Amino acid sequence: MAADTTMRVSVLRGVGDVVMEQRAAPRPGPGEVLVKVSAVGVCGSDTHYFDHGRIGRFVVEQPLVLGHEASGVIVELGSGVTDRQVGQRVSIEPGRPDFTCAQCLAGRYNLCPNMRFFATPPIDGAFAELVVVHQAMAHVVPDTVSDEAAALLEPLSVAVWACGKGAVSAGSRVLVTGAGAIGLLCVQVARALGATRIAVSDVNPARLETASELGATDVIDARTASLAELGWSPTVLLECSGHPPVVAEGIRALAAAGRAVLVGMGGDELPLPLSYVQEHEIEVTGTFRYANTWPTAIELVASGRVDLDRLVTSRHGLEQAPEALAASRQDPAAIKAIVHPGS
Repeated sequence: MAADTTMRVSVLRGVGDVVMEQRAAPRPGPGEVLVKVSAVGVCGSDTHYFDHGRIGRFVVEQPLVLGHEASGVIVELGSGVTDRQVGQRVSIEPGRPDFTCAQCLAGRYNLCPNMRFFATPPIDGAFAELVVVHQAMAHVVPDTVSDEAAALLEPLSVAVWACGKGAVSAGSRVLVTGAGAIGLLCVQVARALGATRIAVSDVNPARLETASELGATDVIDARTASLAELGWSPTVLLECSGHPPVVAEGIRALAAAGRAVLVGMGGDELPLPLSYVQEHEIEVTGTFRYANTWPTAIELVASGRVDLDRLVTSRHGLEQAPEALAASRQDPAAIKAIVHPGS
């Protein structure tokens, strides 16, 4: 039994207003585990809630704990838990589907209409010393995977899911638009899956340099060059910027029968180059989180095929959550800020 009766949490009370609070420590129910949080990555969605208080239809209407990219150590088991043990290091899959709806039963639990997802109003996230997780969503990681990398298995899962939707495989020619954390992870996953050419487009020279280090064969500075100058036609577009003009340009760059995977979240609507899509039979699909990706993500990191530690550019204690949330604005070379709730 965990001895903690209270815990510290970092709470978003309003736009730009994050404070420390002391709360009662949670306890695991049947089928749940209590995790002492080791590391939490800051996602663009966390920053967006901090800056604007909403993302689309999700509005912060009451105090909210941010953070959904998390790892930790199991410190207590709820009743009925038999396949997890106290002391195991885990990566947290931050959603809890209902496990019974048609989408869940079809294996598409990411589309569960009753999903409860960390740091999505009104569900609290992991900027806390302790969190409760369903046992199926606490994925045991080997000791060769660092605490920070274990936390970043969540954004890696986004990239694994995106590459799967794009059917990236040996010989694929991939274009990644947007070299943020997800784009850089898409580069690494595409390379691990056997893509032979990987182009990355962005306006940030530092991130383009990182993309080259992580396996991109071509980089395009979108401030001075266009995708038309690439010189070869991608078979897969992994669109990670969310900017409508970039989406359209990326689709037009695709080879006939290519696949466009829309990963980045931009506006609710965007113009589609329909004639090009129809005449070239381009497949266009969206992505929403992930399903059943953690085993693959863990193997990619444990085998050295994907380097998550390389993406960490700053580290912060729980009381420094506001600085972590603002890190990407203050440093153009920033990729991923990590919060350590225990420090």
